Amino acid sequence: MSTLISFDDQHTGKKPQEVLKAYFGYDSFRPMQEEIIELVIDNKDALVIMPTGGGKSICYQIPALVKKGIGIIISPLISLMRDQVEGLKQNGIAAAYINSSQTSHEQQKIERACAYGDIKLLYVSPEKLATDWFLSFLRTLEINLFAIDEAHCISFWGHDFRPEYKQLGLLKNKFPNIPVIALTATADKLTRKDIVEQLNIQTAKQFISSFDRPNLQLMVQPGRDRLGQIVQYLKSHQTESGIIYCLSRKSTESLAQKLRDKGYKAAHYHAKLPPKKRAAVQDAFLRDDLQIVCATIAFGMGIDKSNVRFVLHYNLPKNIESYYQEIGRAGRDGLSSDAILFYTYADVNTHRTIIEDEASDIKNVKITKLLRLQQFAETNTCRRKVLLNYFGEKLDQNCGSCDVCQNPRKTFDGTIIAQKVMSAVARCREKAAMGTIVYVLRGRVNNQIVAQGFNKIKTFGKGKDFKEQEWFDFITQLLNLGYLEIAYDQHNALKLTEHSRKVLFEGEKVKLVQPVDRQAAVPKIRKKTKKEMFEDGLFERLRVLRKQIAIAVELAPYQIFNDKTLRAMTQTLPINEKEFIEISGVGVHKLTEYGQAFIEAIINFVAEEGGKIKGGTKIVTYHYHLQGLKPEIIADRRQVTLSTIYNHFAGLLTRGIEIDVSEIIPAEEYQDIANMIKKHGLDSKLRDLYAALGEQYDYGIIQLVLNWLQLEHDKTVK
Repeated sequence: MSTLISFDDQHTGKKPQEVLKAYFGYDSFRPMQEEIIELVIDNKDALVIMPTGGGKSICYQIPALVKKGIGIIISPLISLMRDQVEGLKQNGIAAAYINSSQTSHEQQKIERACAYGDIKLLYVSPEKLATDWFLSFLRTLEINLFAIDEAHCISFWGHDFRPEYKQLGLLKNKFPNIPVIALTATADKLTRKDIVEQLNIQTAKQFISSFDRPNLQLMVQPGRDRLGQIVQYLKSHQTESGIIYCLSRKSTESLAQKLRDKGYKAAHYHAKLPPKKRAAVQDAFLRDDLQIVCATIAFGMGIDKSNVRFVLHYNLPKNIESYYQEIGRAGRDGLSSDAILFYTYADVNTHRTIIEDEASDIKNVKITKLLRLQQFAETNTCRRKVLLNYFGEKLDQNCGSCDVCQNPRKTFDGTIIAQKVMSAVARCREKAAMGTIVYVLRGRVNNQIVAQGFNKIKTFGKGKDFKEQEWFDFITQLLNLGYLEIAYDQHNALKLTEHSRKVLFEGEKVKLVQPVDRQAAVPKIRKKTKKEMFEDGLFERLRVLRKQIAIAVELAPYQIFNDKTLRAMTQTLPINEKEFIEISGVGVHKLTEYGQAFIEAIINFVAEEGGKIKGGTKIVTYHYHLQGLKPEIIADRRQVTLSTIYNHFAGLLTRGIEIDVSEIIPAEEYQDIANMIKKHGLDSKLRDLYAALGEQYDYGIIQLVLNWLQLEHDKTVK
């Protein structure tokens, strides 16, 4: 390492928990985050599979902050780097990026800042990182970790393979003592294996979080009259942001125009648009100037927007990984969001034709993965179960929120059917694909079956009581339920799982479903409570304020505060800095920059609504107090007793609101009451003080002075 480098390690040595609260505003880590952070701090490699919105970035950002040196993050897209760096800066963290969008002078300026220790996190593209010059530059820095984001891009088996990622394996060779943390939201078993091999981190500990996104409502609807269904949906989501994925460039343009004709702020996005046009659409969407983007998959990993409330698929994606990645762009802030797929068999055929025309060595793999998505779309079982089982995660209970669960199918005991399928898979030595297994069960003979000797196994012909299509349906259900899996790298052979062995040998029962006519899911709408209506109104007020601030500081609104943080404000109604910083997502930097504006907005809104919410009436009194009104005038204006107003002030003091009691109570009255409290003690009962003061003072004013003196005493003790 160069001895010329002097780092400004203002974060170094702090505990991860302290950094989490101070810079990110969160009180506790999400599942697995803390263990991953500690591992990387201990200079060990890690592979992290965590869903979008699950908190992957925290896993490398905090270690980079608490360790001496600088963290290098490899990120695939310029727009993604920019948004993440801006977000870090808003949290008071020194971060920067180097990519082709900058001039050489701008890059040199950042390089000097890195050398002087003024940057703690540096984002670069894989192309930039692999250049000889940049690798030489990295050798002059005290690097504390390498983080590889969207790590599935390195895998040939991944759904978004990028050749430029292949060269990242050199990191471990050139920097063997620096920990590498690879992260992605989507990677099946085969892709995970490929990632660690390609990056030369075979000993990396693997952290596989739940793939479940409970806040996403999964729905599949028939593809007829898609425009009509979309417009109907948008009527109840007028102010919310969303993405509509289309298969072709032409359909993105056509759909966006049709939505604009109906009054919606919509634009199209695809790879053939000029770079400036693409950037303008993305920026407008990120800044909430644009409600809807109709896009091809070109509108992908660069979307770091937390308040996307819906992702609609106008057409079928090409596989489950792509589908999962794309719906993951909704609800990153954890709030309820919708994922609606419009399904037609014509889309399956279109994708199949595209694959057949490709010059690819893995056409069969792609077709099989397409069919798995088709099976997901056609399933009669809980969609969340199907999705999670695809990634090797078993959900014991139905989710209760997808369209299938909302419109339950009839089930029957399918244990014998399952056992026949599993027996056939086992007796075919787990080397046969789905079609072969169906032929075996039906007793059909072909050259492959004879060559493998499958026509001589015990299960051959034991399934003649069901048609071929029925057996395909049953096997699909077993795949969706996690009793079978497909080995894509072994000619799509069906494999038994630990769950299937329980059925074969431990007496576990299997419930299958009877097919039903498909119908569009009808969302259940209930009338909102007064509390929910109040919170929605305040949320909209805070959303407008957030937008105004974002315009002033040239940021995307969600980078000020995300929707989840705004919702927390509407529920807890913080009216001072002490309460405001307790809100999840509020750190010290954001409290200083924006806290007062949001506090004032909350107080004013509650006052306008007359305080008709729990805790609201005290806030209204505080609102008038801030305007300089005396208690008597406040009581008259609010048409309540003076005692009630004093009780409000007493309650506000208990909440930690700073109020100068000398401005509220005449000096002589205050002194008289205070002397009596000091004489009898702070633990005196209110009625005893009332009697000792000759019953000449209201209970409310006595309580107010008592609370004030208690707070002053507590400050002295501290």
